[in-house]
Amino acid sequence: MNTSLHTTFRFGALLAASALVLAGCASTSTQPAADTATQAEAFAIADAWVKAADSGMSAAFGELENASGEDIVVVAASSEVSPMIELHETVADDAGEMVMQEIDGGFVIPAEGTSLLEPGGNHIMLMGLEQPMLAGEEVTFTLTFADDSTAEFTAPVKDYSGANENYVGDDSDMDDMDDMDDSDMDESDDHEDHDH
Repeated sequence: MNTSLHTTFRFGALLAASALVLAGCASTSTQPAADTATQAEAFAIADAWVKAADSGMSAAFGELENASGEDIVVVAASSEVSPMIELHETVADDAGEMVMQEIDGGFVIPAEGTSLLEPGGNHIMLMGLEQPMLAGEEVTFTLTFADDSTAEFTAPVKDYSGANENYVGDDSDMDDMDDMDDSDMDESDDHEDHDH
């Protein structure tokens, strides 16, 4: 075999191998973006609002939305206005009274669905308020999801006469709260007072 032909053959083989390596790199860098999407990126909230309060406790409500094809889970919430925030559900106790308690596992927002936070149901509970939250103000929250991603939302503070829950926990923190019943949550009152 002549040296010039041998060199050309080796150079051609080297070019072909380089092209294969580059093609392999290109295919790995074009993985679908969905693989890296966080739960927070799929999250949105509609009709968010917070109950006005002079001190003690309040709650935040709204409709949690999930734009992804998989369930997402809110596991914690925080805000500068409250030193202690819990995710609550409202359930019947042994006596049949409706009481609120911290929800086990957080708020699950179904794939391409919604989860409602409302008086008498699931809600974000703010405790230990040291200053008034007045109607017309806004409160910013940070939610943490099961994959440790976070999302912020801001909600207006509104006057509301219901949402006076009984708490299953440290009663000393909740002495000023009354039982919540259906009369406290008249939907017409809620729509009238809160425009949602």
